[in-house]
Amino acid sequence: METLTSLENHFLIAMPTMDDPFFARAVTYICEHNKDGAMGLVINQPVDVTVESLLQQLEIVVPSKSPVLQKPVFAGGPLARDRGFVLHAPDHGWRSSVKLSEQVMITTSKDILEAMGQGHAPERYLLTLGYAGWEAGQLERELAENSWLVIPADAEILFNTPIRERWQRATAKLGIEPWQLGPDVGHA
Repeated sequence: METLTSLENHFLIAMPTMDDPFFARAVTYICEHNKDGAMGLVINQPVDVTVESLLQQLEIVVPSKSPVLQKPVFAGGPLARDRGFVLHAPDHGWRSSVKLSEQVMITTSKDILEAMGQGHAPERYLLTLGYAGWEAGQLERELAENSWLVIPADAEILFNTPIRERWQRATAKLGIEPWQLGPDVGHA
């Protein structure tokens, strides 16, 4: 029986040939990957909402024009789009925080949003609505079909790289330029 290599704390980089419009040129941070499937958050598809306006919609009082809350909210994936996920640098845990690596935690509880509203946002964070999910074996099939490239996650790309550059920077970490990615990459 073949053992599964977990892709937790890795980026999936969508190949240019990806025909799903939601994942076109997407970079997805994999939060969980096991025999039952995988869960990840797209980190480069902003929606037309700031963190501040989302907090206001949730009736969380926010400091006026706090620069740390002017960040965009991201479409984390096509599933559960009404559910929030906060990827952030390790910080004290909130009710639903899980450490994913030495550089990244995920929190899904409302208390982190309330802390943000009180001016206590994590130093580095990214907020998504929704997530991407794969059933058992589905991600492995997509990898075999060359839908994705995989690299270890990079906190610099996750938190500090301008949104429009994340796909190119992730691709460059493989030592290739985006124009080199054609439908036959990965086939010998």
